[in-house]
Amino acid sequence: MAHKLAFIGFGVVGQGLAEILLDKKETLKKNEGFEAVIVAISDLQKGSIYHHNGLDIDKVLEVLKETGSLEDYPQSPGLVTGWDSIKTIRETNADTIIEVSYTDVKTGQPAIDHCKAAFEGGKNVVMTNKGPVALAYQELSELADKKGVFWGFEGTVMSGTPALRMPITTLAGNEITEIRGILNGTTNYILTKMETEGVSYEEALKEAQDLGYAEADPTSDVEGYDARYKIAILANHVMNVPLTVEEVVCRGITDITLMDIEEAKSEGKRWKLLAKARKEEGGIIATICPEKVDVTDPLASINGAVNAITYVCDLLGPVTLSGAGAGKVETGFSLLIDLITIERKRQVVKI
Repeated sequence: MAHKLAFIGFGVVGQGLAEILLDKKETLKKNEGFEAVIVAISDLQKGSIYHHNGLDIDKVLEVLKETGSLEDYPQSPGLVTGWDSIKTIRETNADTIIEVSYTDVKTGQPAIDHCKAAFEGGKNVVMTNKGPVALAYQELSELADKKGVFWGFEGTVMSGTPALRMPITTLAGNEITEIRGILNGTTNYILTKMETEGVSYEEALKEAQDLGYAEADPTSDVEGYDARYKIAILANHVMNVPLTVEEVVCRGITDITLMDIEEAKSEGKRWKLLAKARKEEGGIIATICPEKVDVTDPLASINGAVNAITYVCDLLGPVTLSGAGAGKVETGFSLLIDLITIERKRQVVKI
């Protein structure tokens, strides 16, 4: 039976997943027994469409390219337009909600309300929005468990790189006592440029902005706020220790100078913005802070807009994972792997 999907938000990431589902349709069906039908899309700017039998996604993408509006999708019997996000979640026949709406990271809204509406309606959610996971992890995970639905958010930490599912699955049986990571590609790119090319922080930031790594307002990246949300997610989900965003001590890279970079070089070290969470008796200590890392440390070799993370395990010792932390296809893949996880669970239940 086809897995019915409703997209809440249909920007770069949502369209990235839709394109993957089109390109990989036969491979996914053959190798995973996974067949997806997109029945609804609701986007604040682009409009909303729903058909219980499914939408022609080739046509959807074509219409958006031509006019930018879902309202220009060809009319047909049974097609419904104009529903807002909550109505789409509650009243469509979707099995799973793809939550990729524009969300205020400081409040987690409207994505938190989207998750609640979906869970209450017995629908799964897969998402890439950090805010809801970092700010409402306990509440939302308990509600999903209570309603017997799946909540996937692999893409919230390192895009498609399995920063969440790898430790949960392949490191099972270990106690992870500490997590150290480079969780923001923009700051890593800036620090790499400063070291390798001797350019100032301001010059490196400008280049990062020109390449699309940094926003016009780079505050969330360079002050460490983006990484702070991610370490909170890791602490809650991987280390299973409650941690709020506010409890993470945070300092960014804006004060790092070329003199600091050269001093680290002379010591055989390299500056990195590190996100850290360490279990202490009775709780957890978490920080975001620039540190001089010894060049022999695996994290020191991570250059450019790449992310990496080290899990310190009681049985296996330190294990380091690196990979993309952003990108249309990479983040689209993070949603796909959560969907495949749901399908595998469904198949086990059938057996």
